[in-house]
Formats: sequence, C-alpha cells, structure tokens
Amino acid sequence: MKQFIRKTRTTLAIVVLLFVSNKSIAQFDYMFTQYMFNEMFINPAYAGSKEAMSATLLHRQQWVNFPGRPVTTSFSLHGPLMNNKMGLGLSVLNERIGVLNHNLIYASYAYRVKTGEKGTLAFGLMAGIHNQVNKFNELKVNNDGSVDPQFSNSASTIAPNFGTGIYYNTKTFFAGISIPRMVDDKVKFATNGAVSVSSQIDPSNFHYYFTIGNVFTLSPGLKLKGQAMVQAVQNAPVIYNLNANFLIKDLVWAGVSYRSGSSASAILGMQISPQFLVSYSYDYTLNAIQNYSQGSHEIMLNYLFSFKGKKVVTPRYF
Repeated sequence: MKQFIRKTRTTLAIVVLLFVSNKSIAQFDYMFTQYMFNEMFINPAYAGSKEAMSATLLHRQQWVNFPGRPVTTSFSLHGPLMNNKMGLGLSVLNERIGVLNHNLIYASYAYRVKTGEKGTLAFGLMAGIHNQVNKFNELKVNNDGSVDPQFSNSASTIAPNFGTGIYYNTKTFFAGISIPRMVDDKVKFATNGAVSVSSQIDPSNFHYYFTIGNVFTLSPGLKLKGQAMVQAVQNAPVIYNLNANFLIKDLVWAGVSYRSGSSASAILGMQISPQFLVSYSYDYTLNAIQNYSQGSHEIMLNYLFSFKGKKVVTPRYF
C-alpha cells in the first residue's frame, strides 16, 4: 500500500509538471463532458443566444479516487439586450488539480445580426482575469515523504485574459468557432528551488474550438440532438467530442458521448419545466487511469428566466 501511495505521489508530481511546465507540448484547457450547456467558456459570441436570461451551474469530479484529481466548478449567466441585438454574459470558474488552483472570471459581449427569418450570426469578445496558485511546497515525492528541494517554493500569478468567437444559431441548429483564452502561464524552476510564473500571449498555444449541432424531430414525442466539438492546438493531437441525446416527450434527456482517446460517457437529464433542466453525466475513462479511479462525474443545472412578461413555452435545445 505504501509503495502504491509513493507511486501515486510520483505520478501526481509528473502530471502537475506536465500541466505547468514551460516545456510541455501545449497549454491545457478546461474539460467538460456537457460542453453544450457551458458554451460561455468556449465562445463569447454565445452570450444572448437564448430568448431570456440563462444561468448555468456545472460541477465536475474527474477521475474519482485518483489523488490530486481535477475538480472543476463553473457558473455562467448571460442574456440578450436591445431586442436581441446584443448579448452580455458573466463566467466564473474554479479548478483544483493537486497543488494547482485556477480561478477565472470573464465578462462576455456579443453583437448579434439577424440572417433571414430564423438565423442569427453573433460576433463575440470576452475579457477578464485569471489567477493561478501553485503550492509546490506541499508536494511530497521522496520515499520518506519529505519535500524535494526542487519543490520547496510556491508561485502564483494574476493576469488579464481575453478571447473571441463567432456563433450562428437558429432554434434547432448552431455552429461556432472561437479562441476562448489567449494568455498562457509559464512556470519556470531555478536550480536553487525558486519557482516563478509569467504570463504571455503565445499564438502557438491558442486553443481553437469548432462546435456544431442540430436537433432532429423523429416523431411528435421524440427528438434527437446531435452535436460535435473539435479542439485543436499546435503540436498536439486534435481532440474531438461526439454527443447524441434523445429528448423523450420534452421531459427526459438520455444520451451518450465520446471524447477521442479519452472517455465514453452516459448522460441523463430531466426537463423539470420548460425553464429548468437538470443533467448528469458519467465518464468511463478509456486509458490506464481507469485502473486507479472510478470514472468522472458531472452535474449541470440550468435555469432560463422569464423577463418583461415574456413566458418561455418550449425547452431550449442549446
């Protein structure tokens, strides 16, 4: 057991270094299975895409029982203004990975243009701050449980960040492309154990997102919502997510999702009312981490507010 704990600590230290090392292949970004309900973090042009103010709370426990696993909580609020000609939004996120702690807060703005009777094309900008705290002095990677001198210091940074995107949607279709975060944190280790963090704009580390989805009516009581997301960054494999959900009697959501080379997921949701949606997903990891964890859990709550006397009468699909 002690040997396993020591190996786990060493593995965790390696994972942490891969996440923050200046020589890593690419900056990591935040992972959600139910990304279709959390697009404010992917694309600022999504702001105001619903007919009323929308609030979303999402909590993710990744790789349960794996020491130092990622735990992510996000909240977003957005709505239309000026007769749907503009959209404003606010996004907040906290993520903990071992001794790393990330905090983000963004404001998003979208300018929305009607394209025909059913479609809207939006151009978005987002800006805010991110904070990264690295408590390397809490890492115990030696066999006797002591701290390696290389990890005897901590470092943190607070820096501005910004992103941009384009989003097109109708009531049953959407497509978007975006770069949600343009500032990258670089962690440097000195031979004396000192640790420093710097932030810089590095186009080679930009994460590009492309999303697309559509709702198909299969029968009066059954709809199929399919969507895909492709994530690309220089010098790293392209990641794609495929998702299919069935909506039964406008009440129950049931579906599956696949993330390339990473996980397969089951999703179950309940449309409590046309305005209130609760959804849960379970990820089965498709690599060696599954041997040391019990998968990943994610729960999402979304509420669509009525305002100005307007009553929401149908569920929002995206």
